[in-house]
Amino acid sequence: MAKKTFETALKHLEEIVREMESRDLTLEQAVKKYETGIAHSKFCLDILDKTEKKITLLTRDNGGSLKEEPFDNE
Repeated sequence: MAKKTFETALKHLEEIVREMESRDLTLEQAVKKYETGIAHSKFCLDILDKTEKKITLLTRDNGGSLKEEPFDNE
């Protein structure tokens, strides 16, 4: 089995949404798809949170030298 990546989880999540929007599922199938979708969503959100913490900004100080600063979107 291939390693789960953000891209594959997002693709599976998109497929689940399409299937659920088609309305061709039984209630039991829809609930199962929903549970699977939540798991993929959580996986993607965890990766995004970790990635956001890694992002740094490159800025120049008064002397013109580059320095790294943590990214803070707030």
